[in-house]
Amino acid sequence: MKTLASVEEYLRTSFDNPDKEFRDGELVDRALPDNLHSKIQVFLCVFFSALRKTARLFPRSELRVKLGDGLYLIPDVAVFHGNEPVELVPSHPPLIAIEILSPDDSMTAVRGKLEDYRHWGVQHVWLIDPHSQRLYTRDGGLREVAELTIPELSITVPNAELFE
Repeated sequence: MKTLASVEEYLRTSFDNPDKEFRDGELVDRALPDNLHSKIQVFLCVFFSALRKTARLFPRSELRVKLGDGLYLIPDVAVFHGNEPVELVPSHPPLIAIEILSPDDSMTAVRGKLEDYRHWGVQHVWLIDPHSQRLYTRDGGLREVAELTIPELSITVPNAELFE
């Protein structure tokens, strides 16, 4: 059953964990994360937080972002570059949007979110499958990669630690 709401109602509502996304008036449920999902999410936030001063990277976990009128998504991790976001609900794209698969995630829905991020202008869109220990980027299509990199900043996420 679809739950309908206005943007104003969505933005002033706190939902039980996990938070809901908003797409064209509809509240959209998100899959509950499991232990592996949570572990990788924490690792990424700590990894990118350590680069705050040297690379001016500012990670945010499960932050609502406004992609456009009527579209609010919640990346598992968003990494902003340059300036720390000050808006309560950022409306400018982060440098990186990361989704981490949970067992209950629909691949169709996840692929749609990844495409939404790219259309919004996110330079690096990553998908991590903690259960199969596989990494993907969304750049022209969903492509499996050996490592997650930000070439313009000479940064590589250490796989050994990511899947430790």
